[in-house]
Order: sequence, then C-alpha cells, then structure tokens
Amino acid sequence: MTATQDPQNQTPAQPQLGGHTLPSYLDPNNIGPYEIYLEQVERVTPYLGKLAYWVETLKRPKRILVVDVPIHLDDGTVAHFEGYRVQHNTSRGPAKGGVRFHQDVTLSEVMALSAWMTIKNAAVNLPYGGGKGGVRIDPRKYSTGELERLTRRYTTEIGLVIGPEKDIPAPDVNTNPQTMAWMMDTYSMNVGRTATGVVTGKPVSLGGSLGRGDATGRGVFVTGAEALVKLGMPLEGARVAVQGFGNVGNAAARIFFDHGAKIVAIQDVTGTVHSEAGINPYAAAAHLTRTGKITDLEGTEELGRDEFWSVDCDVLIPAALEKQITAENAGRIRAKLIVEGANGPTTPAADDLLRERGVTVVPDVLANAGGVTVSYFEWVQDFSSFFWTEDEINARLDRIMREAFLGLWDVKERHGVTLRTAAYIVACTRVLEARALRGLYP
Repeated sequence: MTATQDPQNQTPAQPQLGGHTLPSYLDPNNIGPYEIYLEQVERVTPYLGKLAYWVETLKRPKRILVVDVPIHLDDGTVAHFEGYRVQHNTSRGPAKGGVRFHQDVTLSEVMALSAWMTIKNAAVNLPYGGGKGGVRIDPRKYSTGELERLTRRYTTEIGLVIGPEKDIPAPDVNTNPQTMAWMMDTYSMNVGRTATGVVTGKPVSLGGSLGRGDATGRGVFVTGAEALVKLGMPLEGARVAVQGFGNVGNAAARIFFDHGAKIVAIQDVTGTVHSEAGINPYAAAAHLTRTGKITDLEGTEELGRDEFWSVDCDVLIPAALEKQITAENAGRIRAKLIVEGANGPTTPAADDLLRERGVTVVPDVLANAGGVTVSYFEWVQDFSSFFWTEDEINARLDRIMREAFLGLWDVKERHGVTLRTAAYIVACTRVLEARALRGLYP
C-alpha cells in the first residue's frame, strides 16, 4: 500500500488502510501494532448499527504526547530517551493504562496499547478510557539510580496530561510498584500535595491495593476457568503451557496450579522448559530468582524456542508481548483454549486460522483485564481513604471478570462470532454510545 497522488495538484494524498485515512505520523508501509487494532475495528463495524456513524472516533487517538527524556547517567554523561503518553479515548472517563520501559517501544505500539485499553475498560464496564505510556530504553543496562532519574523526568514531562481525574498510569512491562512510587512522588512534588490517586499499582504503604500484584494473572485464571466450563473441559488435570513468566504468567501459572491444573511448559526470555509430569510454578519462580534463567530446572527438559508452540496442552497462555501467535505458528498449536495474558499476542491472520481449527481464544481485552479492574479498586480506595481486605478485593474481581465473561459469551453465541469480536461489539457499543450522547464540542 502506498500513498496516492491528488490528480488536481499532484500533492501527496494521505495514505489509506481499509477505506479510512491514516494519520500522517504513521508509515503506511510499516504501520506496526496499531494496524492490528485498526483491523479489529474494521471487523466489528458491521455489528455497530447506527453507532457506526461514529466509528472513526475509535480509529484516532484523542491525544499523543511525545517527549524527550534527558537524564544524567552514573558516568557523568547525559543521555536522551524517547518517551510517549497516548490517550486514545476519554468518552467514558479518564484515560487509564500502564507505562512500559522497553528498548523496542514505538509510537505505533503505544497507540495500539492505549486503544486496547479503551476496549478493555469498556468490555468489563469500568468508568475509564484508554491510555498508555512508554520510554524507549533497555532497563537491564541501567542502574537503579538512573532508572529513578528517568522515571522522575518522564513523569515531569508528561505531567501536563496526567492526573487523578485525567489520566492514571500503572505498571506494565519492566515497571513495577517502585516505579509507580517514584511517579506518584514526582507528580505530588510538582502539584504541591500528596496525590496518591495519580497512579495505581503502588506499594500498599503508599495507597496501593491489596491483591494488585496477582490481579492480572487472577483474571486470566477466572476467565480461563469459565471458558473450560463452557467447553466441557475439566479444570482438574488440565495441561497448561505458559509463555512469559513475569508478573502475569507467573501468577496465572500459580493459580491454575493451585486449582489442580498441570503446568507442562514455561517459556520466558531465557528459554523454554517442558515436563509431561508437570512443573511446580513456585519451584520454577524460585529457580528463576536464584539462577536468573528458567532453563536447567530440575525435572524438566529444555526445548527450542519455536518448539514451545507445538507442546501438547489443553490451555495455552501467551503472557509475554504482542504478535507472538502468527499465521506461521498458529497451525502448530495443539491447545483447545488460548487465554491471552499479554496485550495483542495474536495477529488477525492467526485468529482466523485458530477459528477454522476450532480453537477458542479468550481475548486480551477480557482475559487480562484483572489488573486494570483492581487498579480501579485502588483508585476508588485512594479517593475515599478507605481500604478493603484482600478477600474483598478478590471477591469483587472474580465477580466482575465472571460476569463480563458470561456477558461476552452470550454475545458470541447470539451473533455466531469469536469472543474477541463479541468483546469489541460490547466495548465499541459502550464507547460510541457515550460519544453519541455527549456530542461534539463546540
């Protein structure tokens, strides 16, 4: 696809994708992850009825901020990093979404992640829009002091657009509660008051919520368990393969294991391990902490990275990065159920192949919504200065995730579509209803 020429004046026309205009800051020959999101919106548009009048609202981020993040390094030099904060949509409430530190962060990626947050929040009916942030850095190469300075400078640079009632960041890839503590403190210093509600995923001692650490993985488990019921498959003894053993994959593996499932394979950046007899995820996490790698785990065999997709299992949990399940490997997947712990792990082409093969996919915008749901609980608790017990948090989370899953399953059955399309039907309808009711200002 290339940009066309205007026959009247020979000036370049804006490039097109699927019948709609691309913004000028995206390369039409290499759109990146945002192209996946745009295709997902195209697929759901026929189901939106009169609300399709407003569908272009979903294709354009409301606000994009690109910032330079200069810091002093430990060696006395100054380094500059690219930072982003994208607010995709705020029709239903303030923007909400994480901040990731990764060397491959791009504007297209952050745009896609913010858009998926819009869909995710609407799919589980949280009063938020979608936002996302990122800094293009490999955090493994920098000291704790350098990362603190980076976080504080980035927070100051995006301080124009964030706030407890405007845009609430949270942890994502390579960020954690400590990162959020630095962000909260920096924002508080700049506004002259302690503003705990500006971020979520904070340490509990700074207004964080109990249950937040495992919330995303817990949501993966709850939706996965409900899907097994619908498919007539037992949870007890179900063979589970997990890609990504960070916060989400680790928690999901532990909770599935605690409910009688068998973890048969784990893959992370250091390698892939497999055991037909089952892997204890607690032992795997301890081994990873002790050795810095998942391989050489007692009682397991090591597989090649690409062999992971051929592991014989009932449930596959991609909990790493986007675009992991593609047209090239989807045909080798032997699981009957995929529960997406990561954001955007399955390409549209792979989705089509999986559907043809009868594989059920619980999409990211539902499966990994546990994190933002408990972030919502944290935000509410910070405003009220009244905090709930972990049992109360988990009970509320389980109810919201279960009700959202059952609602989407009903839509799936009614329209004869995938769960992903069902999630987009529900979420896009909610967002565009809000847009239509609010109208355009001025």
